[in-house]
Amino acid sequence: MTLSDTEYQRQPRIPNPHRICGVAPVRALFLRRAQDVIRLFYLPERRREAGPLCAHLARTRRVYREVDPVELARIAGTEHHGGIVAIASLRFSEELPGHALPTNLADAPVLTVLDGIGNPHNLGAIARTAAFFGCKGLVLSDDPRQCDLSDAAFRTSEGGLEHLRVLRARHLPNLLLGMRAKYLTVAAVAAGGVAPEALPRDRPFALVLGNEENGLPGPTLEACEARVTLPGSGLVESLNVAAAAAVLLHALVAARRR
Repeated sequence: MTLSDTEYQRQPRIPNPHRICGVAPVRALFLRRAQDVIRLFYLPERRREAGPLCAHLARTRRVYREVDPVELARIAGTEHHGGIVAIASLRFSEELPGHALPTNLADAPVLTVLDGIGNPHNLGAIARTAAFFGCKGLVLSDDPRQCDLSDAAFRTSEGGLEHLRVLRARHLPNLLLGMRAKYLTVAAVAAGGVAPEALPRDRPFALVLGNEENGLPGPTLEACEARVTLPGSGLVESLNVAAAAAVLLHALVAARRR
């Protein structure tokens, strides 16, 4: 049972809530933080996927509606909505109070750290890979170029961001220096680093990735214990940062498991 138009108008309005688009991101949202869902909209062809979600919203007196493609694109703000859109409370990265990480993040083989990556599609793609390989967290730097969570990042992550604790460092070099007791901090560089299999395996890895134009800043590089480079053909200088993250995460997770 959907809410009436009058009840819909009475629903609390959250300024600029997140729009979570796509079947996998919406399912992950309901799985991890269903209490944050405000409204749900979907196309007729998504009734099967939307059914259990609508039942939950009906029990909690929240809005769900079947709409046409034009209306859904307007709600989503994009044509790339996957036929279903959830409106959810804003979620941003958690600012770390000091220069220490939550202790349980070291249970995973790799922790991914992003410094100055401003494209939300790259952030989402990296989060998708990190979740796929069983990572528990994602650390964002204090660099003003570093993007935070957004509609585009949630969509591109295919639900991955819902399974990661996303933290923001106050000062990344200091955080990296303080992590050395529990992590091998590894800077990804286009040249001059060792191959992934040559890295020590005595601790979980903290893989630090920078933006594609300038790479990692000097202070961040200096704070890392090791540098890693993917060997390639030499025909192109490097991979897209999201592609490089996928290859490196696979290699580092495999190294830890061995």
